[in-house]
Amino acid sequence: MNCIGWGTDEDALVEALGLTTAEERTKIPMCFKDMFKNDLKKLMKKECGKGGLGQALQYLALTPVEAECAMIKTACSGAGTNETLLYSILCGRSNVDMELLKKTYYKMYTDDLVSKVTGEAAGNLEKALVGSLQAAEEEFDEEFHNEDKAIQDAEAIFEAGQGTFGTDESKLIKTIVMSPPKHLKQVNLQYCDKYGYTLFKAVEKEMGGDSEAALLYTLGIKLKPFETIAKFIKSACAGIGTNELLLTCTLVRYQTYLPHVCAAHQKLFDKSLQKRILDECGGDYEKLLLAVVNKVSPEE
Repeated sequence: MNCIGWGTDEDALVEALGLTTAEERTKIPMCFKDMFKNDLKKLMKKECGKGGLGQALQYLALTPVEAECAMIKTACSGAGTNETLLYSILCGRSNVDMELLKKTYYKMYTDDLVSKVTGEAAGNLEKALVGSLQAAEEEFDEEFHNEDKAIQDAEAIFEAGQGTFGTDESKLIKTIVMSPPKHLKQVNLQYCDKYGYTLFKAVEKEMGGDSEAALLYTLGIKLKPFETIAKFIKSACAGIGTNELLLTCTLVRYQTYLPHVCAAHQKLFDKSLQKRILDECGGDYEKLLLAVVNKVSPEE
């Protein structure tokens, strides 16, 4: 054990938990508890604290879906709600993933996730989050989701926004949240062809604040997932100081897709993801994040 005796061997912990895959993390917490009769996440909190390193190790000490539930709990704790972290976890998920998330959250905290989010968000952001939580995205059917349907939905989105006095945010949110990705791509093409700009621009014109950010994120995950995640990582590093919580959560959540995200990041910003981590982080926290990335996407 790397936490027994005087002090904690952070380098050994970085190797033990950082150099694991999402699949391996589904087994590690249970095996640890069986072997040592101790909760791995609680041990990481006790030994490494609540800073960037300790927080990251705590998430890595859970199964992937349990880690996401813990992230949601963090987003809803303390003074105010971390809306950015909340929508980044809830928006754009598949129906199967969403149902698993809700069941796991209830198992961990004996709390209904829909009720929890309703108490944390309001207005159009609440509509976007609760709409996502319903796990009601339509299953793609090539006979139903045809060109005529794409044109119809493009027109409906326009009528909900630019085509009417005031914006019907509920209709706009519902269409985007419930449309399967393959169909939404066709809706976007039809919208561009008919109105001269993308659905992204339509949302920017009609929404604002956190609800706009949440809907743009939903669109991005459905239409350009790897570019969206790469841009989100960059946003966590923007401004004065790095948003370590957001950076950690994004890298841990999307580790399986990091090979594609790294490629998108390099193409978008002419900079490797590893270089961004080196520029923004330091110490054992930096080593841990690099281990998470390099485990699945070693830098050439």
